[in-house]
Amino acid sequence: MSDTYAQRAARLDAGDELGKHREKFALDDTVYLDGNSLGALPAHVPGRMADVIAREWGELRIRSWDESGWWTAPERIGDRIAPLVGAAEGQIVVGDSTSVNVFKAVVAAARLADGGRDEILVDATTFPTDGYIAESAARMTGHRIVPVTPAELPGAVTDRTALALVNHVDFRTGRLHDLPGLTAVLHEAGALAVWDLCHSAGALPVGLDAHGVDLAVGCTYKYLNGGPGAPAYLYVAERHQAAFDSPLPGWNSHRDPFGMTPGYAAADGALRGRVGTPDILSTLALEAALDVWDGVRIEDVRAKSLALTDFFLECVRAYAPEGRVASVTPEAHAERGSQVALRCAEAPEVMAELIRRGVVGDLRRPDVLRFGFTPLYVSFADAERAARVLAEVLTEVPAGGATPGADTPTA
Repeated sequence: MSDTYAQRAARLDAGDELGKHREKFALDDTVYLDGNSLGALPAHVPGRMADVIAREWGELRIRSWDESGWWTAPERIGDRIAPLVGAAEGQIVVGDSTSVNVFKAVVAAARLADGGRDEILVDATTFPTDGYIAESAARMTGHRIVPVTPAELPGAVTDRTALALVNHVDFRTGRLHDLPGLTAVLHEAGALAVWDLCHSAGALPVGLDAHGVDLAVGCTYKYLNGGPGAPAYLYVAERHQAAFDSPLPGWNSHRDPFGMTPGYAAADGALRGRVGTPDILSTLALEAALDVWDGVRIEDVRAKSLALTDFFLECVRAYAPEGRVASVTPEAHAERGSQVALRCAEAPEVMAELIRRGVVGDLRRPDVLRFGFTPLYVSFADAERAARVLAEVLTEVPAGGATPGADTPTA
């Protein structure tokens, strides 16, 4: 059986056009299925950063704000991310963390909403920080938080709903939520749609402009491979930019930043999403990392992602001892992101042993094994090996023998 699936993997890899991009990454013999937490290092980034540090910072110093394009990096890089999430230029600005950008987006959406709307719907299954930030934004703006699951959202929207903050892909299960449908439901009720794209950007088509999304945020260190702590981004639809009122106005978003005037006058466009001096080293590492997307169609990435996750699930069903793991990731392609989450009673012990054997996924307590499939560098052979090693570990780890383990600080 192992040879059969291994041979299938080899045939699939031989016909995989995206497989040629694997050489753009610094990879070893590890099967790396944690790109949904931290993407692999693009091989050319260290050389680019050496130049940034030694020449742009070391030699040009402050001149690099102009001569090396540091000052315009947030919007320039935003325009490079735009096609990956289905946005036209001039609507995305890079900078700050996802959490900070969630705060900007939720407060700004609350201010944009029609008067009398005092409720903010929040994805009850969201990554916890989104909920924390939304609650703080609600206190600041005088709104009330209403937690709902994405499935419940259509029935929860009323004429009091100002906005909804929803995750495109659930970070635990890998479930893909209906961005077009839920956005339409919100708009029909006169509310705004704010989407968190952390687990979808770089893994599947998003279509921000096509589906009329109002605001969106996302990180860049997962499927976009920007590096640990890489800056996040904020999308403000062009139709909202003139009225976009950021709760964090800073000198970088001032119409005349070097005028140093005491009064604030907002810049035009998505630049209003800037706050303070950008983190240039991590920002330029992200810019270099985005080079791996040159010539890549996000539709092809999606097709391979679905093929990889289908194949992995098939291998798990064939290899794993019966009853030891169960997928909590939807089978339907329309409901699946680019990860597979398996429920396993012994998850902490199993994941620790998988990592020791060179298959790197991650854990969500108490009992979820997560495997992220990044199509630019994950192969079908990786998927087959991961399922085979998982089966070996499950055979050796006694059922009911796990003890609670520490989680990794990833989303």
